[in-house]
Amino acid sequence: MQETLPRVVLTDVDDTLTWEGRLPAETLRALYRLHEAGIAVVPITGACAGWCDQMARTWPVAAVIGENGAFVIEGEGRHLRYHDSQDEATRVRHRARLAEVAVQLVREVPGLAPARDNVYRRYDLALDHAQEVEPLPAAEVRRALLAAHAAGVQATASSIHLNLWIGDFNKPLAARRWLERRYGMGQAERAAQVVFVGDSPNDAQMFAAYPRSIGVANIASHLSGLPRPPARITRAPGGFGFAEWVDDCLEMGSDTI
Repeated sequence: MQETLPRVVLTDVDDTLTWEGRLPAETLRALYRLHEAGIAVVPITGACAGWCDQMARTWPVAAVIGENGAFVIEGEGRHLRYHDSQDEATRVRHRARLAEVAVQLVREVPGLAPARDNVYRRYDLALDHAQEVEPLPAAEVRRALLAAHAAGVQATASSIHLNLWIGDFNKPLAARRWLERRYGMGQAERAAQVVFVGDSPNDAQMFAAYPRSIGVANIASHLSGLPRPPARITRAPGGFGFAEWVDDCLEMGSDTI
């Protein structure tokens, strides 16, 4: 089925725009192609505030939604504006509790380790399960998720990190609020005009929320666990798959979901 070009592309970052820890040149060219075509790109990621700030300053993107929906960074000319979901006092209180839970999880699930980018995070706390440490089996990652939920905190697992947070924010809610504020989009407009690109089980809610969704090839091993699979899966993995879809989308004048 052929559809018009999207107005907005929401995209995960780790192993969706990147591959094996790097941002391929093909990905950056694809981001610029979308920008030049007038299509707004918004990375929506569990990445830390420090990395999100860098993305917002240096990538051709309309905004960045970071730490799993905790905040939005938008460019205003040469400056950035942060839209926060919690005040600083609340964040400090929550971080103290998250640190306690993290100690518990590292003790209960051998192989987990605090992520090195925690010093650059403003809301959540990340535990490394596959970035700097030897990758944990999927069953151990699931066990850590269950333990986090039992401890009363929100948690999700990306391809590299287990992210812990306290609060009612999440990726679908943050994306919906940004699209409503920026473009006045309701549910029908989001379904028709927005594409989401992702790679892992923690993207399940976004795949379900956006019918015009794309999974890069490395989603294949997770399809059985997704309530709603992406509408299309690329041939190439990670950022190479993202660039593949952008090329197909723009060169044909429409995407082919």
